[in-house]
Amino acid sequence: MLVLGIESSCDETGVALYDTEHGLLAHQLHTQIAMHAEYGGVVPELASRDHIRRLTPLTQACLHQAGKTFADIDAIAYTQGPGLGGALLAGASFANALAFALNKPIIPVHHLEGHMLSPLLSDDKPDFPFVALLVSGGHTQFMAVKGIGDYTLLGESIDDAAGEAFDKTAKLLGLPYPGGAKLSELARLGHSSSLHFPRPMLHSHDLNMSFSGLKTAVLTAVNKIKAETGCGEALPEQIRHDICREFQNAVVDVLTSKAKQALQQTGYKQLVVAGGVGANWQLRQSLSSLPGVHTFFPPLAYCTDNGAMIAFAGAMHLSSARPTGSFNVRPRWPLSQIVK
Repeated sequence: MLVLGIESSCDETGVALYDTEHGLLAHQLHTQIAMHAEYGGVVPELASRDHIRRLTPLTQACLHQAGKTFADIDAIAYTQGPGLGGALLAGASFANALAFALNKPIIPVHHLEGHMLSPLLSDDKPDFPFVALLVSGGHTQFMAVKGIGDYTLLGESIDDAAGEAFDKTAKLLGLPYPGGAKLSELARLGHSSSLHFPRPMLHSHDLNMSFSGLKTAVLTAVNKIKAETGCGEALPEQIRHDICREFQNAVVDVLTSKAKQALQQTGYKQLVVAGGVGANWQLRQSLSSLPGVHTFFPPLAYCTDNGAMIAFAGAMHLSSARPTGSFNVRPRWPLSQIVK
């Protein structure tokens, strides 16, 4: 069965073809980073319009790459939520219209489930069961995954997600959009010996997390340094690097500690890390070094939003495919609503 996957939840347009017998055949991705950089963040209306422009040519390119035609498609999967309402509507409308024209079934997919299953696209893939750490711009959650559709929420961020904290801290430091990735790059140049930021909820005895206070600690440190050095608005370069490193140390320490707790609580020996922050070099190093644990990451190309994970998740839910008809999107769709 050949499944076409459509992803348009935020600022990346992704299209992919997944074959249940032969695996991923093709994927195409367009990122809107350059367009949104001028505004310092994602502009929802611009994102929606750009998805509309990109979906048809990306789908055609995907079919050409795979050597397939529209007639070869057996089902179409699309991101129903969560995400930006207008952006989701662009992808949902395209997917449903195409499914109607081709008389093919449609499969709505939860965006976070796509991320959670994306490591299964790798050659080195986990077996069930495993603990999944979903760590992206808007979500940080630990899940116990026993099988497709069999998920248990273990803990989550109660305020800012890790990715949000990265982006907001980067903005405090005057880094260009997308700030989180730039902060991670500068952290390589920093030393944290002169700074110490809190590790929120490190000893909370549960798997919940909080990162908003960490962001506030950075702001307090920045204001103190500016007052003491008289440097004005521009921090000295090395001090900024040091702040980036200690901030990243704090986030990684919390996530690593919570991952250990999740594995101990479930008794599982496999950890899956998915989502945009899963590309962070220090987080990968820390989680990969957990003793007695096999840690899996999706390929870097599938850490950000992409059509491949939606096509794969759709293929895993072919039995729930439904005829085209009325459709809706779910900008706010807690993953807890699809767990057991």
